[in-house]
Amino acid sequence: MKSKIDIDGDGKGDINIDIKTLIGIAMALFSIAGVYFTLMAEVQAMKVSVMRMESEIEMNSEFRIKWPRGEMGSLPDDAEQNLRLVYVEKQLSKIASDVDDIKLNVKSLENCN
Repeated sequence: MKSKIDIDGDGKGDINIDIKTLIGIAMALFSIAGVYFTLMAEVQAMKVSVMRMESEIEMNSEFRIKWPRGEMGSLPDDAEQNLRLVYVEKQLSKIASDVDDIKLNVKSLENCN
C-alpha cells in the first residue's frame, strides 16, 4: 500500500512512500530521540558526579591543611594520648630531679670519707 504525500499543497502527491517505509522512518526517529535523551541523562548524571567529587576534593584539601594545625579539633584518642604524654613528662621530670638529688648525696658522702 502506497501513501502519497503532498508537499506543495497542489493536491497531487509529490512523494510516493510505502507505509512500511513511513513507519520505519518514524520508528528510527523515535529510536534516535530515545538514544539522545538517554545520553543527555547520562551526561547530566556525570556532571553531578563530577560536582560531588570536586566538593569532596575541596573538603579533603581543607581537612589536610586544618587538621595538623588543630583547627578541626582532635580525636578522643588523641586527647587521651596527650594526657598520658603529659603524665610521662611529669614523671620523667621527677625522676631526673631525684637522680640529681642522689648524685648530690653521693658526692656529699664521698666528701665525708
